Amino acid sequence: MGPSVVCGAVVAGRAVPRAPSGRSRTGVVQRNDERGSVQDFTPLVVGIDVGGTKTHLRAYAGTELVADHVRTSSGWRPHDPLAAARWLAALVAEALPQGARPAAVAVGGHACETPRQCAEIRTALHEHFGAPALVVGDAELLVPAAGLDKGVGLVAGTGSVAVGRLAEGTSVQVGGWGAVLGDEGGAAGLVREAARAAWAAHDRGEEPDALARGLLASFDVSEVPALGAALESATDVSAQWGRHAPVVFAAAEAGSPLARAVITEAGRALATLVERLAARGVVVDDVVVAGSTVLAQASLYGAFATALARSVPGARPQPLRAPPVEGAVALARSIR
Repeated sequence: MGPSVVCGAVVAGRAVPRAPSGRSRTGVVQRNDERGSVQDFTPLVVGIDVGGTKTHLRAYAGTELVADHVRTSSGWRPHDPLAAARWLAALVAEALPQGARPAAVAVGGHACETPRQCAEIRTALHEHFGAPALVVGDAELLVPAAGLDKGVGLVAGTGSVAVGRLAEGTSVQVGGWGAVLGDEGGAAGLVREAARAAWAAHDRGEEPDALARGLLASFDVSEVPALGAALESATDVSAQWGRHAPVVFAAAEAGSPLARAVITEAGRALATLVERLAARGVVVDDVVVAGSTVLAQASLYGAFATALARSVPGARPQPLRAPPVEGAVALARSIR
């Protein structure tokens, strides 16, 4: 038998040289028999979760993980579709083996707030790769990441939002609106409401309690009235307010009635998001919950679950156990 011929893998119509390890540059194992080499043409699917602070990309060839890449979300501009598509294309090029191209790409994007906005990014991304593409808001990754076909995705991290779909497939999103006006139950919204509670107590002539004292120390100001200027001086409101959220939970553990009331109301506000989706016809039997704030703080999750049981009795909340990027991978598989 003569020497076997080494061939490259083919990804989305392009040949990719075989890597020295015996695997293709896409991670697809090459097979050799007496007829020579045989290639595995398993398509490469890419899922991307663009969060508010970090971005996570995973790529699979069949069931084999080819790339698992995390970087900051710096430079993500979802309100400029062409810039967003270029940013995503650069991310894919950075994460995938040289020369590899995806057969399908699905993206869950932070601040992709309307179907039109997501569609414009999708179109630009499709034109770049020449492959099926899908772009949704990042909260829409939660339900498929949990292995479900339908339900509500609720995020309470720095901000908060809930999303679901009507029976015919139309996406419905509620909440959000930023730290100044909304994001109840998120870290920034909690800090805003905690400051309001401290101001109200001050106006009633009460001495600063554990919540007020914690806020004063965290913002490095000497008296409650000065909290207003400290909040207003923020240049990145969501991030700069949100980082003070641990103070609220510490004060609640220290026995502050004000802090406990703020957390209870935040949980109720998150449940209200699900209630609004139900009122608009979204199936809300399963509510998949994610976010650095709600999943890290048992008191907030408990307040949410209690309020949800009262306002939407049939809803079943569940914390997301898988990384949201797996939802993007599932969506990419569905459009290939």
